[in-house]
Amino acid sequence: MFDNLTQRLSNSFKALRGKNKLSESNIKDAIREVRRALLEADVALEVVKVFLHKVQEKALGLKVGEGLNPSQAFIKLIEQELTEIIGGENKTLDLRAQPPAVVMVAGLQGAGKTTSIAKLARYLKERENKKVLVVSADVYRPAAIQQLEVLSKQVGVEFFPSSINDKPKDIVNSAKKHAQKQFFDVLLVDTAGRLHIDSEMMIEIQALQKAVNPIETLFVVDSMTGQDAAHTAKAFADALPLTGIILTKTDGDARGGAALSVRYITGKPIKFLGVGEKVDALEPFHPDRIVSRLLGMGDVMSLIEDIEQKIDQKKAQKSAKKMAKGQFDLEDMREQLLQMEQMGGMEALMEKMPGMGQIPQNVKNQMMGAVETKKMVAIINSMTPKERTHSKLVKGSRKNRIARGSGTQPQDINKLLKQFEKMQKQMKKMSGGKMQKMMAKMSGLQGGSGGGTPDLSAMKLPGMGGGNKFPF
Repeated sequence: MFDNLTQRLSNSFKALRGKNKLSESNIKDAIREVRRALLEADVALEVVKVFLHKVQEKALGLKVGEGLNPSQAFIKLIEQELTEIIGGENKTLDLRAQPPAVVMVAGLQGAGKTTSIAKLARYLKERENKKVLVVSADVYRPAAIQQLEVLSKQVGVEFFPSSINDKPKDIVNSAKKHAQKQFFDVLLVDTAGRLHIDSEMMIEIQALQKAVNPIETLFVVDSMTGQDAAHTAKAFADALPLTGIILTKTDGDARGGAALSVRYITGKPIKFLGVGEKVDALEPFHPDRIVSRLLGMGDVMSLIEDIEQKIDQKKAQKSAKKMAKGQFDLEDMREQLLQMEQMGGMEALMEKMPGMGQIPQNVKNQMMGAVETKKMVAIINSMTPKERTHSKLVKGSRKNRIARGSGTQPQDINKLLKQFEKMQKQMKKMSGGKMQKMMAKMSGLQGGSGGGTPDLSAMKLPGMGGGNKFPF
């Protein structure tokens, strides 16, 4: 997400590099480039105008702080104004109601509404420790009811059965009574979608909303539609008392126009981002973290949360102990690959690491992707336990056997073994005191996740040439 915009904004800031002070002339040049970058990202024109007016107004009277050059001061201003225009701070779901707290979800067909409900159910169950019931009031599309039933089993929450012969209001009332009797904390309600907005649809959903009286009414919108997403959300916000928005398919949106437009145009907060197809691919929307990623500064807080929630801590500690002794085998490599995949793969990790936003896209494309990761895991899976701990055994006929078992070629085995040897050498260099120091720094970062921003100044990230490269 934001790949194109990040690159363009980075280029626009070059107009101020090497300048001793901010002047009307060089600010105008920088703002012109920022404007072009935002419009190419499909940010709504009205949002661009308001944003740039605020930036220009404040930039002219901007005092460059101690330790900052004009370029850094301007970027800091951009960061503050972008954060403000997309919501300022994270807005969580308000579930303070007599159980069950009813959450109604609306949206057009194809936006990912039903999938988002399953993701939200999983999020509430695992992150908020809620007992969740889901129900479909979509009586126009039988497949929607079946889809939600299948997804509810995947995420481990209860599904309340419904039929296309029932009235949506009756379906929800029955589900609500069941939820009260069975002591559910939250009831998630899927509603009928349409291919486009029409008056009949709006009348129906308004009537259902009044009958259900949910504490939260969320609108699901596809970020891939750019500024159209914002205007579609606005139409729903005018018809319904929306409390928030779920922006889906952001992993496939390199422009980011919807995320930067929706909040301002609708006046409603973005509460969640859909960041992938898997049922765990839902993130709370933190405006400050999103802007940090957008400006190439990474998102360490979200990275720490991912590590805490998605990494098997026992396995990680076991691997760390082995590495501290200079021991690293193919089984350890396999575990690292699987854990990286669990966190969204290399691309998702890079997006959240400081300085990685400045890496050109062609370089990113050369790095290990999801397909390559799966291939490497398949190769290691096809080895015997002894081969995984003694990689030197993998020669000749063994390579051919492993290639057949993993559906790969012998040259793929050679490539993996070379990469393993490089990693093994690195781990040996990190053994002993160096590993302990690195783990202590990581512990310091995790300690910072409870409140305030962690200090990254001492952290040296792999491949960063001796330290992090921040825009300011």
